[in-house]
Amino acid sequence: MNKAGPKTGLFVDVQNIYYTTKSVYGRSFDYRRLWQKLSESYQLEVAYAYATDRGLDSQIKFQDALRHLGFTVKLKNFIQRQDGSAKGDWDVGITIDILHHAPALDTVILLSGDGDFSLLLDEVKNQHHCNTLVYGVRELTADKLIESADDYHPIKEADLQ
Repeated sequence: MNKAGPKTGLFVDVQNIYYTTKSVYGRSFDYRRLWQKLSESYQLEVAYAYATDRGLDSQIKFQDALRHLGFTVKLKNFIQRQDGSAKGDWDVGITIDILHHAPALDTVILLSGDGDFSLLLDEVKNQHHCNTLVYGVRELTADKLIESADDYHPIKEADLQ
C-alpha cells in the first residue's frame, strides 16, 4: 500500500468506533483523515474494517468508501435475538487476523475501546515484538486496553467528520 515506515497492520472495530464517537461526540469518525495521516508514517501492509451487515443503503455506501480507501471490509450478519438483544461483534475475527499477520508486521494499530483486546496486545508485543497503537474514544475506552498499548491516541473532535 505505502512504501515508507514500519510494516503496519490496521484493524478497525467499526461498530465500537461508530457507537463510541456517536455517543460522546454525536458525529462519525473520519476514516479518510486517519488513512492519510497513517500513510505518512507507516507502510500499511494490511487494513481490515470489521462491521455488521444489515443491508442498509447507508451501510453499503460506507463500506464501499472504506474499500475505496484501501480497507478490506469483513462483514458479519447482524443478529437480532428474540429477547431484543443483538449480536454482531468481531472480537474473535479481529484476534485471529491480528495473530495471523503479526509475525510479518512491525506495528499493529487497533481502533477499538474494548478491554478484551488488552490480552491480544500483550500477546502481540511479547510473542511477535510488534509495537501496538490503539485509537479509541477516551471516555469509552477500557483502561486495561490503554495500559496494554505501547501508544494510545484518544479520538478527539478533530478526528471526526
